[in-house]
Amino acid sequence: MNAKTLFAVLSFSSVLVGCTNDNPSTLMDDTPMMGLTTYNQNVKPIIDNNCVVCHAAVPKNGAPMSLVTYEQVKQAVLNRGLLTRISLENGNGSLMPSGGPRMPQATIDIIIKWEKEGLLEQ
Repeated sequence: MNAKTLFAVLSFSSVLVGCTNDNPSTLMDDTPMMGLTTYNQNVKPIIDNNCVVCHAAVPKNGAPMSLVTYEQVKQAVLNRGLLTRISLENGNGSLMPSGGPRMPQATIDIIIKWEKEGLLEQ
């Protein structure tokens, strides 16, 4: 192997190895949220980024319901145990998102705060 190829392989490898120890909990801004938590401002982005892959308008991968509207997410919190499912520990077969990893606690806390403040839409 020539020197240029070896250098390129080592450089690429060091980049990959340098990123393997990122802790998801340290990647979140865990500054307490100020003001009221609303679905549109705070919760919808979480659902869209973590749940809609399976809980789409037409649910996929065995998901039992859609989570694309405010009312659907509200009902999932009130009647379908959404907070319990996202709060389970890694390795629990019922953890959502399915297959894990568990969302950072700061993200889960936003949804908990939303419920405590009355599940406001806007």
